[in-house]
Amino acid sequence: MSGQLCWIPKFGGNGELSLHLRLEPHQPWKPHTYFPKLCVPDYRIPGGSKGWATSQQLLKAGWQLVSTKEAISVNIPYAS
Repeated sequence: MSGQLCWIPKFGGNGELSLHLRLEPHQPWKPHTYFPKLCVPDYRIPGGSKGWATSQQLLKAGWQLVSTKEAISVNIPYAS
């Protein structure tokens, strides 16, 4: 299985980005935690990005990385 991943600003956050996924290009973006079977444990690094380990795993599996600008410019809603 492959899909798309993107780093999208957290809702109400101070510029902090959160890993979002979608299985098909027409679907809305959802936080990676909505897909527990795809998530891997985060690295134990103070201040580390949540979802970084998952993003690395998915990229190795052939998932497509979409730029933040492209993801938020399309009128497809995303959940935060």
